Amino acid sequence: MMEDVQGRHDDRSLAIDEVGIAGLRLPLTVQLSATPQATVGRFAIRVHLPEDRKGTHMSRMVALAMENLVVSYDSFGRLLTDTRQRLDSQRAYIRIDFTYFLEKLAPISQEKSWMDYEVSLEGEAGDDGVIQWLSVTVPVTSLCPCSKKISNYGAHNQRSEIRIKIQPRHGMEIDEIIRLAERQASSELYAILKRPDEKAVTERAYDNPKFVEDLVRDVAAALHQLPAVAAFEVTVENFESIHNHSAIATLRHRA
Repeated sequence: MMEDVQGRHDDRSLAIDEVGIAGLRLPLTVQLSATPQATVGRFAIRVHLPEDRKGTHMSRMVALAMENLVVSYDSFGRLLTDTRQRLDSQRAYIRIDFTYFLEKLAPISQEKSWMDYEVSLEGEAGDDGVIQWLSVTVPVTSLCPCSKKISNYGAHNQRSEIRIKIQPRHGMEIDEIIRLAERQASSELYAILKRPDEKAVTERAYDNPKFVEDLVRDVAAALHQLPAVAAFEVTVENFESIHNHSAIATLRHRA
């Protein structure tokens, strides 16, 4: 038999907090909504390495990822536990990033189009159990209340990102998180807008101005109403249209 070099003893007395792989791209079926969706997953898998062990077995991480190409909350929990056990580690960390698509209807013309959202499923498994987090980035429009108040003509507005990270008590659909974020914005975004639609979303934003502080608080207040959410972190970033910098706000709620 060939020698297991990674399994050799290491005498430097330095444990490694996390070691593993990143940037592994694989076909993925996501079951975090009513309808399963095919996409591409980007895997990062890491484990704790004790001070007396030279290395970990990274090929096992690739094999584990390839065995788990259909992802739900339950299957992700099992993957975390299996990774910890098969790598013989006290703690395992996994993150899967993917693009999620949602079909939307323009507000007036009802023209169909697809919007894309960046999603991450991450978690840890250790002696204290398994913890999972779901993160969704939702692009929206925000319009400045101050600009509207002081200007004779119009008000400056910009594209914004609402980044929501939740620790679910039980399964929560990606669509629900997206809709929650979009409802709090000055206006939501669409891939296709006809002229009547453009008029409608422009006027909706003008009638619904929000500072970055308003937006992060409104999203947090809506998340507080959901029994499925044990903890959350919300970050809103406005890519300012009249400044060469962003406005940003973060609000956290811990279990």
